[in-house]
Amino acid sequence: MEIKRDQYLKKLISYMWDGQVKVITGIRRCGKSYLLRPIFENYLLGQGVAADNILSYQLDLAKDIRYRNPLELAAAVRELVAGRTDRFYLFIDEIQMSDTVPNPYDPRGKEITFYDALNDLNSLPNLDIYVTGSNSRMLSSDILTEFRGRSDEIRVHPLSFREYYAAVGGDKQDAFDSYAFYGGIPLILSRPDDAAKTSFLKSLFSEVYLKDIVERKKVRREDVLAATLDLLCSSVGSLTNPNNIANSLNSRQRLAGENTVAANTVKAYIDHLSDAYLFEECRRYDVKGKDYFDYPNKYYCDDLGLRNARTGFRQQEMTHIMENIIYNDLRIRGCEVDIGVVYSCEKNKKGQTVQVAREIDFIAARGGKRTYVQSAYALENEAKAAAETKPFSLTGDFFPKIIVRHDVRKRWYDDSGVLNIGIIDFLLDEAVV
Repeated sequence: MEIKRDQYLKKLISYMWDGQVKVITGIRRCGKSYLLRPIFENYLLGQGVAADNILSYQLDLAKDIRYRNPLELAAAVRELVAGRTDRFYLFIDEIQMSDTVPNPYDPRGKEITFYDALNDLNSLPNLDIYVTGSNSRMLSSDILTEFRGRSDEIRVHPLSFREYYAAVGGDKQDAFDSYAFYGGIPLILSRPDDAAKTSFLKSLFSEVYLKDIVERKKVRREDVLAATLDLLCSSVGSLTNPNNIANSLNSRQRLAGENTVAANTVKAYIDHLSDAYLFEECRRYDVKGKDYFDYPNKYYCDDLGLRNARTGFRQQEMTHIMENIIYNDLRIRGCEVDIGVVYSCEKNKKGQTVQVAREIDFIAARGGKRTYVQSAYALENEAKAAAETKPFSLTGDFFPKIIVRHDVRKRWYDDSGVLNIGIIDFLLDEAVV
């Protein structure tokens, strides 16, 4: 089954030979390596690039383990490329598995890292470099300073519903139901039945994601990491913070004394899960005050199938699942996404006028354009519809406003200009946002 990742391929093509290191990031098994090989590799071959001029190293495989040493990697590539007139392309998979080694010329000086190797190789005028990695802290924040503005980041996500449906076809509702249940990790499409898909997703958590975090981050409280993960999976679409999670863990497990879980520990473990691209934090933003709140915020899982597998496929609240799918889709479209907070003056039970905070599920911003998006499983009556649309009227601006719904099939605009659109229609139409 062919899976097209056209939006990412177009980005890679647009960045070719721009003098930057192309850093392809994302959760493990989301298709980063597939994007390089065969998708981008086949494009290059189709453009007449010789196969021998595409150099490939996979640092997660035993055959290339020696090249985890950045000095070995730099020396091997230089030997093949330096002094040649023809152009070469370098692919390095899972660059975060590269080792840090002592400087052989100054053992007490700064250690040699993969940044040093890539900066060295990037100086070769006939070499274009592409790397993949599965750790955001190592490959996003650090890379900005270590590469000193000489890198492009291409964030790859699990399959969007558009990509998923293009691969599986058939009835759209059936495809959506399967996508909402098993998610968009590409390898899920090759699993023959429900049991195999379930087993695959569960093993990814235990044998790949959690094991990798525990080993690389040297996690001491694996029980706390697992419990934090479970709470985040259970609370997608709900406001929370490290203090709340720590208090919940201490209460549920009746922890006391030295075993008490501190909020700082929970925060560190949430950061580990975010660094591995398992979750993203979505912050609350005061629309009129133009400022962010510290806490609480929401956390969304990068793939719903992984979240569902972690919860044993027991927590299937479509309201939260829809919200997570919409958030992921907005991020895949390249939007920066926040939760909107607006205020209205209302009478309380005592007749006093008070300010009431109301929430807009998502503010999606891209290229100077802002779109407000509400996720609503169903609007059964006018009162429910009014509650969903009221926050829109409090923004004080005229940016587009959308309600994504599960209970409509045809799109339409209400008297206030708010677009009501079905979830499947929204996910398949790239022009909506």
